[in-house]
Amino acid sequence: MSISMINAVSPAIAVVIGIAGLVVGLVGGGLLYKLFATKKLGKSKSNAVKIIEEAYAEAKAIKKEAIVESKEESLKLREQVENEVKERRNEASKLEERLNQREEFIEKKELSIDKRTEQLENEKKNLEDERLSIKKAIEENDNLKQDILKKLEEVSRMTASEAKDELVQAMTENAKKEAGLIIKKIEDDAKENGEKKAREIVATAIQKCATDLTSEMTVSVVPLPTDEMKGRIIGREGRNIRAIEAATGVELIVDDTPESITVSSFDPIRREIARLSLEKLVVDGRIHPTRIEEIVEKMTKEVDKSIKEAGEKACEQVQIYNLNPELVKVLGRLKYRTSYGQNVLQHSIEVSVIAGLLATELGADVKIAKRGGLLHDIGKALDHEIEGTHVQIGVDLAKKYKESPEVIHCIEAHHFNVEFRSIEAVIVQIADAISSSRPGARRESFEAYIKRLQQLEEISNSFKGVEKSYAVQAGREVRIIVKPNEISDNDAMFLAKDIAKKIEDEMQYPGQIKVNVIRESRFVETAK
Repeated sequence: MSISMINAVSPAIAVVIGIAGLVVGLVGGGLLYKLFATKKLGKSKSNAVKIIEEAYAEAKAIKKEAIVESKEESLKLREQVENEVKERRNEASKLEERLNQREEFIEKKELSIDKRTEQLENEKKNLEDERLSIKKAIEENDNLKQDILKKLEEVSRMTASEAKDELVQAMTENAKKEAGLIIKKIEDDAKENGEKKAREIVATAIQKCATDLTSEMTVSVVPLPTDEMKGRIIGREGRNIRAIEAATGVELIVDDTPESITVSSFDPIRREIARLSLEKLVVDGRIHPTRIEEIVEKMTKEVDKSIKEAGEKACEQVQIYNLNPELVKVLGRLKYRTSYGQNVLQHSIEVSVIAGLLATELGADVKIAKRGGLLHDIGKALDHEIEGTHVQIGVDLAKKYKESPEVIHCIEAHHFNVEFRSIEAVIVQIADAISSSRPGARRESFEAYIKRLQQLEEISNSFKGVEKSYAVQAGREVRIIVKPNEISDNDAMFLAKDIAKKIEDEMQYPGQIKVNVIRESRFVETAK
């Protein structure tokens, strides 16, 4: 074989050999895989059998444990049931025992009740017997008492009613004497302590307060430079004086009084406007209806301005700065209002100051006391224009301008129209009395003064045992002389209290009235 042929056949042989090798490899690999797979399968089967056996053994153990647990649980339940049954049996037995004891107790109670009933019946019978015996003894005592009374009446020559009256009178006299001593001791103690302190407080309040006063008048006198001015004021056929009266609402009195003309009106503000207008007209010299209307209008504005300034000054003086502006104007009108000769605005300022000082001493609300004192007579500014008492008008004004209930109560209570509900209201009333009744504060007419003195003496003389009475010290004290054979010392003390009470109930007066009862015996002999 030639080399070329060998070279041509070699690739084919190589391919065949390669294919044969591949086939042999595949067959060998498949046999090896099958061998390994068979071996692995056998191992897996053995593992599965082992797992199944373990699972079976575990399940068997669990079943066994469950059976044991169920047996134990059933035993526990059985024990609980048995215990409950046992407890209920014990309770039932206890209840049965209690019932038996209760029945025994009830039986014993019934027996004791029967015995008690029998005893009560016996006691009732005994009491009835005792009542009959007591009744019999009382009858015997009454007979004995009657015999004794008859013997006593024969011995004393006095009946039983007379003896009883004498005994009651003696006991009454002793009781009055003891009561008088006790009352006197209490009053002395109260005066020694309370009066001293009260005087100090009131004296301090009055000492720190000083105000000017004006006299009460319903007329004003306007001085004129000459009597000829009267004719000019009257005018032709009286047209000027009619114009003045129509513009001011007052009455002009032109009489024989030299160089003066009188302005009369119950309204103090109108009277003041008329007075100022007349003075202005007299100075100006031009007096005719047109000029009169101009001057009156101008003076009205000036008076309104002075009213407002007076109200503001009063508030500033007592240090009250939050008063309603309209209420300040009404307060200023009191500048032209007087009561018993006392200027009401000055009086209100004085009451406010005194009330504030008293409130400070007594520990009360100073602001309410001062505010109530300043506004307590505010109704007098409008009592000529509005119907009603000045107290009710003042209350309505205070409510209208949103004053506090405490201040309204001070206004309402300062004349005892209602009962006092606060210490501040009492303080305002006391301050009002102090300002009104202090010496020189007020005037009263001669007729009213005489009437008050007469009424004091009439009230004093109306009591039994009074011999004479005298009103002294301008009616601030009444001295009463009693008959000593009819009025004892203790009776004199009670008589003074009764007279003072009647004076309080029947009379109206400023300040206080002292009732002085005098009892004395005088024996007069003449040596010859």
